[in-house]
Amino acid sequence: MRYFVVDAFTTRPFAGNPAAVIPLEHWLPDATLAAIAAELALSETAYLVREADGFGLRWFTPTVEVDLCGHATLASAHVLFRELEPARREVRFHTRSGALDVVRTDDGATLELPVRAPTPPGDPALMDAVQAALGAPIRELWESRNLMAVLADGDAVRDLAPDFRQVGALPTEGLIVTAPGTGAIDFVSRYFTPQHGIDEDPVTGSAHCTLVPYWAARLGRTSLRARQVSRRGGDLDLELAGARVRMTGAAVLVARGELLIPLG
Repeated sequence: MRYFVVDAFTTRPFAGNPAAVIPLEHWLPDATLAAIAAELALSETAYLVREADGFGLRWFTPTVEVDLCGHATLASAHVLFRELEPARREVRFHTRSGALDVVRTDDGATLELPVRAPTPPGDPALMDAVQAALGAPIRELWESRNLMAVLADGDAVRDLAPDFRQVGALPTEGLIVTAPGTGAIDFVSRYFTPQHGIDEDPVTGSAHCTLVPYWAARLGRTSLRARQVSRRGGDLDLELAGARVRMTGAAVLVARGELLIPLG
């Protein structure tokens, strides 16, 4: 099987978020897909199977299959647009989160992902649990599929050294941490998800499905620029469009290879 490794939401190698992309002729058993993802040990491995009006797309972390992954969707589109079908300008992916449309740009692509708007948490005790896990004071706490903590400023987000055992014990898929940006950057974030086998995800498209509606309401506009301030870092241009979040980012192919795996 051919595979590709793409750094997503960056213009340079060894930054952004790496994803493996594996085109398949047909779906393999789930256990095989999970084992390959565990072997590659990247934050996400994406599998593509051609369908009548696009491609089926599934995403696996080293430990679980997930319902939505922005950076591996961008990586999959990059492989299609630059490696497999260079004449293609757009693609529809069929996923566990519905149909996701992607349009090619000069150095990457624009994705449309579903909004996951945050609401106040139902359990007031979560505030103390999140502060203890982060080891830092938080200004606000929200929840959607993830918990989202709002801190005072970008330096507070960058300086975090969470207790990942405590983060992993929170009743959520992951913990988004965010704060206002400076200059041309409207907001910054980090994303922790030991629940999915990744202590910190470098650049997380799906987290911005929650971040964008929050910051659009707070800043009073629908077009935003964001930076995820993990060690690798990444940049996203964002737009709130009704029930969808449009996110545009660059991507860089860093590897091509073959998997030598018996499938009989």
